[in-house]
Amino acid sequence: MPPSIKEVAKLAGVTNGTVSRAFNGYADILPETKERILGAARSLGYAPNVNARSLSAKRPPNIGLIVSGMLEGDPKDNMIYLMLQGVLRYALESRLEVALYTTDSAGQRTKSYVDFCREHSISGAILSGMTTDDVYLGELIGSGIPSVAIDVPIEGEVAGWVSIDNRAAAQEMVEYLLSLGHRKLAVVNGKRNAAVNKLRLAGVEKALTAAGISVQQDRMLYGHFEERGAYEAVSAYLAQFGNRDATAFFCFSDIMAIGALRAITEAGYHVPGDFSVAGFDGLPIAEWVSPPLTTVSQDMRRMGQESAAMLHDMLRDKGEGGHRIVPHRLTLRASLQAV
Repeated sequence: MPPSIKEVAKLAGVTNGTVSRAFNGYADILPETKERILGAARSLGYAPNVNARSLSAKRPPNIGLIVSGMLEGDPKDNMIYLMLQGVLRYALESRLEVALYTTDSAGQRTKSYVDFCREHSISGAILSGMTTDDVYLGELIGSGIPSVAIDVPIEGEVAGWVSIDNRAAAQEMVEYLLSLGHRKLAVVNGKRNAAVNKLRLAGVEKALTAAGISVQQDRMLYGHFEERGAYEAVSAYLAQFGNRDATAFFCFSDIMAIGALRAITEAGYHVPGDFSVAGFDGLPIAEWVSPPLTTVSQDMRRMGQESAAMLHDMLRDKGEGGHRIVPHRLTLRASLQAV
């Protein structure tokens, strides 16, 4: 694990904030104090968390928006675009520079997080599309580079994350399905190594357990957050059980819900007549599919704004990381009916 800003501060005999101000180019640091801090950093192999030359030249810090897996995404899924709008809106209002970079899990194994940020002169980063086993997340906490992850729990001295309350949101959707009489619920999961999937599944299990319903593994499907993946998983389920088992499908993304709708229709069934279907995300396209999709709506623009604000606060020593929660809501449409 790379050395942290806390270790540099301890070795130099100063506070964490003094170390940060020294690397940020502030003029109120005594020369001998700054030299002691730099010496401690060199001896520990600590990487500065900002581009000092850029800051000392009074240019705004270069915020990097690092998106993993963007090239493999479904073109109907505009979550990243909406999140980027939020980041850019905050950056424009705060006179910050933002650059978009893409990576994937394989690329993270060939170049470290610190090296990636150094190569692109990134002062601080917002990370999106990461999974729990991505290499960059393991490096992030000790890197000393202010970083904010979207939808992935990560906390440190200069690290934080932004999300909705995924566990509560999934629990609320299941409770609503139960209120409609759906006690046999099939769940279309995304990726096993996605933090949001684990949180949403925990919410499902909590709601079912509270209702005295055991979780049936036969009804736990995996669509990998892909329309095709959900289509194949639901098609296989229907080929085995038909309409003799589950009465509703809860999909952990709207894109997967669209795949489920197609699988149900092609199998000769109807939504919501034979099966109810709920999604998650609140994509604009969810309103236009047939029938319009009930979903958990999350404000990705707001999430982008909050992530940029948290990162900006850390760069200015005006705040720490932690977890910022953006509100969500259930959007009820015609894809559900009572049984």
